[in-house]
Amino acid sequence: MNQKTLRKLHRRLAPIIFLPFFVTAITGIIYRLGISWFGLSGDAAQILLVIHQGEYLGEQLKPIYVLLNGLGLIAMLVTGIIMSGLFRKNSQKAN
Repeated sequence: MNQKTLRKLHRRLAPIIFLPFFVTAITGIIYRLGISWFGLSGDAAQILLVIHQGEYLGEQLKPIYVLLNGLGLIAMLVTGIIMSGLFRKNSQKAN
């Protein structure tokens, strides 16, 4: 797959994947820091955990949410790393 195709794929996936990543990251951070530093109550922590894990989608959609979130993260990482040129043998070929 060439650089142009990877950039297109990355650019098209990013807006779709952003919201689930953002929700997962924010709720995870608030949950952990809320419990550790601010003494977050059990009910509030449970609400954050439900949102973080996608349980609000129901038992059928929760595994799909987690799967798509994970696959999206892997896809964004792989395309981003390949585009960065981190693993190229000769940096002159990239230019």
